[in-house]
Amino acid sequence: MQLGDLFDDASLDVAAASVEIDRVEIDSRVCGPGALFLAIPGSHTDGSRFATDAVARGATAVMASSPLALGVPVVVVPPSQVRATVAHVSSAIVGHPERRLELVGVTGTNGKTTVATLVGDLAIKLGWNGASMGTLTHERTTPAPPELFRSLARIADEFDVTARSVVGLEVSSHALDQGRVDGLVFAVAVFTNLSHDHLDYHGSMEAYFRAKAKLFSPERAKRAVIWGDDPYGARLADESTIATTVVSASDASSVTLSLIGSTFFWRGQLVRSPLVGAYNVDNAVVAMTALSALGASDEAIIDALADVRPVPGRFEVVSDHEIVVVVDYAHTPAGLSTLLDNVRALSPGSRVILVFGCGGDRDHEKRAPMGAVAAARADIVVVTSDNPRSESPDAIIDAIVSGVPADVVVQRDVDRRRAIERAISQARRGDVVVVAGKGHETTQTIGDVMIAFDDRAVVREVLA
Repeated sequence: MQLGDLFDDASLDVAAASVEIDRVEIDSRVCGPGALFLAIPGSHTDGSRFATDAVARGATAVMASSPLALGVPVVVVPPSQVRATVAHVSSAIVGHPERRLELVGVTGTNGKTTVATLVGDLAIKLGWNGASMGTLTHERTTPAPPELFRSLARIADEFDVTARSVVGLEVSSHALDQGRVDGLVFAVAVFTNLSHDHLDYHGSMEAYFRAKAKLFSPERAKRAVIWGDDPYGARLADESTIATTVVSASDASSVTLSLIGSTFFWRGQLVRSPLVGAYNVDNAVVAMTALSALGASDEAIIDALADVRPVPGRFEVVSDHEIVVVVDYAHTPAGLSTLLDNVRALSPGSRVILVFGCGGDRDHEKRAPMGAVAAARADIVVVTSDNPRSESPDAIIDAIVSGVPADVVVQRDVDRRRAIERAISQARRGDVVVVAGKGHETTQTIGDVMIAFDDRAVVREVLA
C-alpha cells in the first residue's frame, strides 16, 4: 500500500505519496524496510525520540505530531488526531479486518479472560467462526493498535467466509484510556465488575470506572451486557445510552457445584458447565447472555456450553485426589476473596492453604488489602513472589504482610517454587491448596530476567 493511500488527506508530494508501506510499527526496534514508524506521544516519553533509530533500522516513512528532519517522508498529524490516525492506518494496512468480524468487547476487573474465552468457544460450538484475544494470547491484555489489527487480520483470514465470525476481545482500562481500541465498533460490550486494581495508573476508583465506561457509548458499541450485581455495574447500566441487558446472579437458579463443574437453570432450562466455582457460574451466564444478544437461541447456547473447555489458570483443578490443588489468576483483593470463598463452598470443613504474592512495578495499594484477605480466609498462608520485576521481592512481601493482623502468623519465602513445596508439604488428606496470582502464565520476571515458571507444572512436579 502506498503512503498516500494511508494518509489520503495529508499534503504529500508525488514522490512521498508513492512510497510503498507494508506494515506499521510503534516500536523502533522492529522497524525495517517497508515499515511506517508511528512516533506516538506517550505519558512518559514521546515516540519521536526513537524516530532516528527507526529510520536507521530501515523504516521507510514516519508519522509524527511535529516536523522531523529524517531523510524519509514524515507525515505530520495534529496531536488531537494522533490516536484516530494510528487506529486508521493500523487497520487499513491489513485490510480493515474488523469489518469482517462481530466483536464482543469484555471489560471489568475480574472475569474478562473467562468471559472473552467463553464467547469465542461458544461461537465455535454454535457452528460459527469463533476466537478470543486477551491475557491468554498476548503480552498485553489489549495490544497496541498495530499488533491488535494484525492479530484480528490473522484471525479473520483463517475463518470460513461463509459462517458468522465472532471474536471475544478483552478490553482493558489502559487500552480505553490510551485509545488502543479506537476505530473498533463492538457488536456487544460486556461489563463484569469493578474493584481495586490499577490505581497506580488511574489514581482513583472514579477515574478507573470512567475509563471502563468509555466502552459503553453509541460510538463504540451497538448494545451492552452488564453485570448488575456489582455497584459499578448498576451505575453503568443506569448511565448507558445503548440497548442494555442487565445480568444478575439470580439469572442462574438451583445451582449445584462440584470440582468437575456445575449445573444450574438459566431461562428455565438445565445448564451443565465444565467450569468450576460459583463465580464461573456468573461468568458463564454473562457469556451466554452475550451470545444471546448476538441472536443465538437459548437451547443452542446451553448445548454449546456443555462442550466448552475450562479456561486455563482460572480455578484450574490441578489435583483432585488426596490433596486438592487449585491454580488461579486471582491477583486483586476482590478476586482473591471470591476465589477463597468459592473454595470454602466447594470443600466445607477442609483446611485451605494459600500461596500467593503480588506483582512488582504495579499497584502498591492493593498489597496490604490482599494480605488482609488471605489472613481472613485461609487457614495457612504462604506469601511469596509473583513477578517482582524491578522491585525487591522482600519489600513486596513486607507490604503484603503489613495488612495481616498482628495475631495471625503467615509464612514467607521469596522463592515461589519453595513456597509451593512448603504449602503442599503441610497439606493433609482432604486439604485444599490454592496457588494464586499467576494462573496460566508460564514465565516469571525477576529483575530484567524472564525465567520459565508455570504454577501448574510446578504443582505436578511437587506432587510427583
